[in-house]
Amino acid sequence: MKKILPILLIAALLVYVSSCEKDDICVDGDTPLLVIGFFDIEDTTVAKEVPSLRIRAIDNDSILDNDSFNDRADSPDSLLVPLRINATNTSYEFILDSGDDEETEMETGDIDPLTISYTTSEAFVSRACGFVVNYDGLSITLQESENNWIQDIRIVQPTVENSNNIHVKIFH
Repeated sequence: MKKILPILLIAALLVYVSSCEKDDICVDGDTPLLVIGFFDIEDTTVAKEVPSLRIRAIDNDSILDNDSFNDRADSPDSLLVPLRINATNTSYEFILDSGDDEETEMETGDIDPLTISYTTSEAFVSRACGFVVNYDGLSITLQESENNWIQDIRIVQPTVENSNNIHVKIFH
């Protein structure tokens, strides 16, 4: 009996330790952002910075705020833009040479409104991450005016499944 008790305790301990599951940690579970690159209209292969760029969401009047973009401080040649997951379009104002008029407290600069249309589809990533939303059939509409600073828009990748490559090129 004295020999059986330690063997049973060791067996019970092995069963307990082997039944533990790994921790579920989500590494790749974020819904991708739309990557927009800015290019020179004269030489379409050259990236071109946008001075004092501000992007404002038209739907809720908020200023775009994410890690890839510092409002007005940077002159980005590309940036990451979130798209709405509960709708089929997202609208932004892209403001070149953005500033504040101290007297009227209004936004100054060249404002070009863009509407990004798409369809959404959910993709299962893992048990830890759950589902992410991908965007398909990307199309962009620029509200035309006589003084648009955006000269042309080309969709390079119509499906947004990751944030690794440029999806849209804006020429100015």
